[in-house]
Amino acid sequence: MIETVLPQLEQETNRILARLSDHQLHVQFITQKAKRQGKSQAALLDTLDIRIADARGTRPYETFSGGEAFRVNFSIRLALARLLAQRSGTALQLLIVDEGFGTQDGEGCDRLIAAINGIAPDFACILTITHMPQFKEAFQARIEVTKTLDGSQLSLAT
Repeated sequence: MIETVLPQLEQETNRILARLSDHQLHVQFITQKAKRQGKSQAALLDTLDIRIADARGTRPYETFSGGEAFRVNFSIRLALARLLAQRSGTALQLLIVDEGFGTQDGEGCDRLIAAINGIAPDFACILTITHMPQFKEAFQARIEVTKTLDGSQLSLAT
């Protein structure tokens, strides 16, 4: 089952990631790798490795910036959610993006906002949570939380 699902997951992940990275990042899911047995024998070992490539080539996840890593993570998670919803015959209704903007530079934020707005028709509601005031106007409707001496106050801005 994994062998049939992973190509779909990889394709959807890369479709989303292309939008978030201006076609600069690409992922590949690897499910088998060679395992040496003795001097000349090689066997296949089951694994799930995620290879990430950019203009400099394929390199370890840890070497990507926080913003790049967030875009990869966001793409995989959204692709997985879409795939699971499709396989179960249901529609995704709610997407929550919690504090995704802090790791992004200005261009990355613009791409992330554009991607969120671009996928908005696919969801009944997208809830983005951020403490960064520059994103206050990025979305049509907002629930703003203000701390007061009497506790947090909510206001709806449209």
